[in-house]
Amino acid sequence: MALWRAYQRALAAHPWKVQVLTAGSLMGLGDIISQQLVERRGLQEHQTGRTLTMVSLGCGFVAPVLGGWYKVLDRLIPGTTKVDALKKMLLDQGGFAPCFLGCFLPLMGTLNGLSAQDNWAKLRRDYPDALLTNYYVGCCPVCCCHLELLPVVESTSVSLPCFIIATQ
Repeated sequence: MALWRAYQRALAAHPWKVQVLTAGSLMGLGDIISQQLVERRGLQEHQTGRTLTMVSLGCGFVAPVLGGWYKVLDRLIPGTTKVDALKKMLLDQGGFAPCFLGCFLPLMGTLNGLSAQDNWAKLRRDYPDALLTNYYVGCCPVCCCHLELLPVVESTSVSLPCFIIATQ
C-alpha cells in the first residue's frame, strides 16, 4: 500500500513524467514476461535490444499518444456516469483504436528493421487480428469502468490502456 501511495503522490506531482515512465516500464515488463514465460528463452537468450525497443516505444509513442487521446476524449465527453463511460468506450474503440493500431504496427515493424514492403505485408496480415483482439479486450466491462472511474488529472491522463500489444 505504501508503494501505491508513493506512486499516486508522484503521479499528482509529475503526471506527464510518471505516465511516460509507467508506459515504458509496463511495455518493457510485458516483453520480459513474453520472452521468459511465453517464449521460454532463458536469460542467456533474452533479447535485450527488443526489450529496450519496447520500453522506448512505450515512453516515446504509446504514453504521449494515449495520454493526449484520453485528454481529448475527456473534453469531448465530460462526465463520469456509466453512459458517459460507454460513449467514451465506443468512440475510443470505434474511432481511435483502428487509427492507433494502424500507426503502432508499422512503427513496430520499422523499429524491428522491416523493409517498407515487408512492413506493409505484415500490416495487411496482422492488422485484422490485432484489431479484433483489441475489440475483445477493449470493449470489455472492465475497460468501460476504467474510462468511468479514472479521471484525467492535471492536463494528462492517469488512465492506463487496458492492454499493451507486443508484436514481433
